[in-house]
Amino acid sequence: MLKILEFPDPRLRIKAEPVRVFDAALGELIDAMFATMYAAPGIGLAATQVDVHKRLLVLDVSEEKNRPLTLINPTILAREGAQVYQEGCLSVPGIFAEVERAERIVVEAQDRHGAPFRLEADGLLAVCIQHEMDHLVGRLFVDYLSPLKRELVRKKLEKQRRAAPAA
Repeated sequence: MLKILEFPDPRLRIKAEPVRVFDAALGELIDAMFATMYAAPGIGLAATQVDVHKRLLVLDVSEEKNRPLTLINPTILAREGAQVYQEGCLSVPGIFAEVERAERIVVEAQDRHGAPFRLEADGLLAVCIQHEMDHLVGRLFVDYLSPLKRELVRKKLEKQRRAAPAA
């Protein structure tokens, strides 16, 4: 399992670099990210969250956890509409907040072998892709909150960490 960085860790603010090499090491990273995400449990994980600053994210919004999706070097080509979702984040454990995002998106990316593809997404899948892509530019869902709410989140997480038994 990979270690998931938690807010306010400054490494979560590092902008990810494009993936240029599609090799066995990349495949191993992708597999480890899926294992970490499923175990957490979560529906999406960006490489930035595991201290790898590459433009890579994995997600699976299916109930059965049987539709894994890997997006490498993703770019949103089109956005349409708006929706508000109650979002959480593996890097901000136990905290949820409503965030407004595009209702439908068209994203272009590469798969684990470097093959380009285009995906149209709406609903939860669109939200998840936008959320994980934010991580690639050093943005967290708490950045959409007011400064006061963001500070309350930071203090709550600090309190949780102090109360947690040492590993």
